[in-house]
Amino acid sequence: MSTVEQIYAAKVAAGELTHDPAQESVLPEFERVRAGLAAPAPKKSGGWFRKAKAPEPMKGLYLWGGVGRGKSMLMDMFVDAVDVPARRVHFHAFMQEIHAGMHQARQEGVDDALAPVAAKVIEQVRLLAFDEMQITDITDAMIVGRLFQMLFDAGVTVVTTSNRVPDDLYENGLNRQLFLPFIDILKDKMVVHEMVSPTDYRQNRLTGQQVYFVQAGSEARAQINAIWHDLTGGAASPLMLSIKGREVEIPAFRNGVGRATFYDLCGKMLGPGDYLEIVKELKVLVLEDIPRLSRNNFNEAKRFVTLIDALYEAKVRLICSAAAEPEMLYVEGTGSFEFERSASRLREMQDADWGRAE
Repeated sequence: MSTVEQIYAAKVAAGELTHDPAQESVLPEFERVRAGLAAPAPKKSGGWFRKAKAPEPMKGLYLWGGVGRGKSMLMDMFVDAVDVPARRVHFHAFMQEIHAGMHQARQEGVDDALAPVAAKVIEQVRLLAFDEMQITDITDAMIVGRLFQMLFDAGVTVVTTSNRVPDDLYENGLNRQLFLPFIDILKDKMVVHEMVSPTDYRQNRLTGQQVYFVQAGSEARAQINAIWHDLTGGAASPLMLSIKGREVEIPAFRNGVGRATFYDLCGKMLGPGDYLEIVKELKVLVLEDIPRLSRNNFNEAKRFVTLIDALYEAKVRLICSAAAEPEMLYVEGTGSFEFERSASRLREMQDADWGRAE
């Protein structure tokens, strides 16, 4: 089995990656985890008078730094090199699954709804690899501490990327004092590594076909109409999705290509689970009339961020018209810091080769 350093070096030599000292600096941490997981798992201690106890998990990794520095790419490379039951998942999607499982457990009359959900995860994996750990929802904040303690107690190793240092998670959140023990758990069970690089690889991928149009009235609409006609032949019908008993509509849809306005998908009371179901149906989304975002439309902005994350993770091609360039869409108000990641992803998604199967 090749080490993570060897895999990275081979990709650089093959021209698949550009050597980056900041990326190279974190490789020993990924290799430490990979090698530790490759070693035979310690047997659980126990006996006639002692309860069996799970072995201590391999200390994980919390990799944080600015957007576009290659954290997710390194995570993918690491997971591919690991030879134990592992799951690579976006943190937001994972928490949605946890909440759905807890809802089901409550419906079945389970007193501790989190216990069976955590047990199912523990049964399936020895390694959890999360992308983009960020916590803004109080429902997530109130359960992650106990959830992760269960995972660690059972010997599950966790590796995650984030744009924030652990101490800044759920910053200024409601009842944050109840969340603080989770930060202590992270720092105890994971090595915290900051990746500092002057290069934003997403910003470097801006060449190719235009898919992002700054609104210019009828001109932008004509260009998008031309793309839409090329993709669909012009004919389309609404797509109605039944999600947890509710109907969610994509106004125009044909052969995996959907078309909607910002209001259709972000101006209505849709949540992360809705967006995850929507992107399952799409190969391309044409999204029109994205406005400037601020404290005046904070809820719509938050939904837009969630939608972009869902599109990005599912590799759905985005063609859109907006009131400004990505970096200028959300420049003030609560949430503008978090939007830096979304702006960077919008830039990356403009590349003509983005989302193509390798």
